[in-house]
Amino acid sequence: MKIISYNVNGIRAALNKGFISWLQAVDPDVVCLQEIKAMKDQLDLSVFKEAGYAFTYWYSAQKKGYSGVAILSKTQPDHVEYGTGIDYMDFEGRNVRADFGEVSVMSMYLPSGTNLDRLGHKLQYMADFHDYIDQLRIERPKLIILGDYNICHQAIDIHDPIRNANVSGFLPVERTWIGNFIGNGFIDSFRHFNKEPHNYTWWSYRANARNNNKGWRLDYGMVSEPLKENLKRSVILSEARHSDHCPILIELEV
Repeated sequence: MKIISYNVNGIRAALNKGFISWLQAVDPDVVCLQEIKAMKDQLDLSVFKEAGYAFTYWYSAQKKGYSGVAILSKTQPDHVEYGTGIDYMDFEGRNVRADFGEVSVMSMYLPSGTNLDRLGHKLQYMADFHDYIDQLRIERPKLIILGDYNICHQAIDIHDPIRNANVSGFLPVERTWIGNFIGNGFIDSFRHFNKEPHNYTWWSYRANARNNNKGWRLDYGMVSEPLKENLKRSVILSEARHSDHCPILIELEV
């Protein structure tokens, strides 16, 4: 089972930059998208079907042009769960889950904390989401949560940890939360295979950051412990340039 996760920063913009031909070349079984910034009725779904993804599940924010997540799949899931049942999360279209047999795949877009109001919102989401996942894992223990977590876990995950120490995305409270999330039964799949520095998934559009690889690792494939032996590969696909993020890929034997 090959799964891609990609914050596309607008699916319509990504489509105009060759997203479909790239997707066909990579050929994943399941695709988790974040920040789609579109309603389902604003998209020509036939392009996904023609690319091999007959089953597409879109969970948009109520606010047009904002946030939103999706799952594309070659095969039909047994069940799809839209949202978490927590209103303020679901208004912003931040979670969608597809169940394939015993394995559940979630596309998740955690809020950014760009100002004090949004930081408070982000911290509330983090706390409530952790509680939600604790309950979900009782029912669905084989769980994969892919997406943009908007947090760098360790100094190795950010190009300038000293100057960014007080910036949302690398605040101590955020780093502690993601550390606790991993410690509570999840595997950071990329770090399971790769301990090297300078591996990032997001770059600012400013100051030629991407070409200079001055980035942040914000996107994760979190795999629950019961799937540890199924993990075969986890990589960052930094050559893909349809967004200010790049995609990540994980492979499992299921």
